[in-house]
Amino acid sequence: MTDPTPPAPGPRRDDSLEDFELPFFQWIAIQLQGLVIAVIVRSTDLLLLLWRPSLLRPYLGLWWQRLLLTPYSARRTFEMVRALQSTGQSFRELIYGETPLLTALLFLRRAGVGSHSRVVDLGAGRGRVLIAARWLKAQSHGVELIADHVKRVAPWLEPAGITLTVGDMTREPLTDATHIFTNWVAFTPETKARLVAHLRTCQPGTRIITVTRPIQADGFIGHTYRWMLFTWGPEKVWIQEYRPEISIPSGKEE
Repeated sequence: MTDPTPPAPGPRRDDSLEDFELPFFQWIAIQLQGLVIAVIVRSTDLLLLLWRPSLLRPYLGLWWQRLLLTPYSARRTFEMVRALQSTGQSFRELIYGETPLLTALLFLRRAGVGSHSRVVDLGAGRGRVLIAARWLKAQSHGVELIADHVKRVAPWLEPAGITLTVGDMTREPLTDATHIFTNWVAFTPETKARLVAHLRTCQPGTRIITVTRPIQADGFIGHTYRWMLFTWGPEKVWIQEYRPEISIPSGKEE
């Protein structure tokens, strides 16, 4: 007789890197592609910052801190485990490629960011989107889960008028934001559900920018997407608007 009781779930493997193992030559090809993109990204970033020299020092400070020590390699420190347990997130959700300054400028401008805007980056990482928001003279604020990262880079960002704080993105106050950026595709379904519930605290008309996929939930109205370059390759960037009175999400290609 077959036991109808389903087997107990095994231990979570979210922190495992086994699923990311690749054949050697494929790994080499990806590394070379990443190197080429990195050279292009760094060059265009520096050229753009010549137009806003006050942002050059914060940008170089972020770069310097990354060379010294990246906290994203600290997989099992006490602080990291405690932060993940408090939010219910997995380590994989914290790791994704960077957003080039030019890409951030393009999608922020397309979203209507200007001097009267307040941009909030949920999961700000190394802060390039925050620098791009200041390039457009908007208020710029980010929240990041990893305390060590914030401690290292926030002092470099502060002189440029950028704030970066430690916190859970699903608890960050959003009522005064005009634009919100979040990577989205990196998150698990559970994290996405919590984030959608929290985004409903935004003011109607708040614009939400996501990477790869839009938010498929009532009240989040899709406008357009466009392919843009990230450090891992071309990807779609969606711009939506929070309209709680509208219940059918939609999106179209431009």
